[in-house]
Amino acid sequence: MRLKTVRLLVFLAFAGGLLYSSRLNAQIKDAGLWTSVSFEAKVVKRLTATISEEVRFNENISEAGTVFTDVGLTYKLNKHFQFAGNYRYIRKRTIEDYYSFRHRFYADIKYSHKLKPFDISLRSRFQDQYSDIGRAADGGIPEYYLRNKLSLGLDLNKAYSPYISVELFSPLSYPRYNAFDNIRTTAGIEYAISKHHKIEINYMIQKEVNVSEPEMDFVLGLGYSYKL
Repeated sequence: MRLKTVRLLVFLAFAGGLLYSSRLNAQIKDAGLWTSVSFEAKVVKRLTATISEEVRFNENISEAGTVFTDVGLTYKLNKHFQFAGNYRYIRKRTIEDYYSFRHRFYADIKYSHKLKPFDISLRSRFQDQYSDIGRAADGGIPEYYLRNKLSLGLDLNKAYSPYISVELFSPLSYPRYNAFDNIRTTAGIEYAISKHHKIEINYMIQKEVNVSEPEMDFVLGLGYSYKL
């Protein structure tokens, strides 16, 4: 019965991605690999600090398209609500073959609810990003986004935890304001090696919408996290 449920979750994730890809013709398609390492430590009760490093390979996994370092704090109010604030330093490769430097600040509100055997969560993120400050004519102009992510996981009382998620990106900066311009559909599984070590593997379909030349990415994700 549990195997059937896992298969259903994976099917729904891929079906969501295929639905959007069939309705909108992508002009640019790419395969990617996103790798990450993160560390988490308790500061005080209910407050934790995190730092992570991620490398995202694109161009059919032939180059490091994006490299970033992310640091932040997360406060768990109760079993349902938690809040987070983070800073991300980004190096993003451009079509001119140099790295653009970006600074991103974001704040999260997350609601979680357990409904056995499912874990349901909704995360709302407001982010503010600055690119190429002092290096370009439009450098330093803020870019605002609202990102809402709905996740459904399976609580199997095991070391492994499968999940699916859908995330919508809504631009808030004029003149690109739209209901959303990017959709991520993901299916994956987390495996707790021990109480300190965890690994994750997932597959994501990312699709741009409401833009003139939409891109579509098929991404394999591999991650490792250590919790003190």
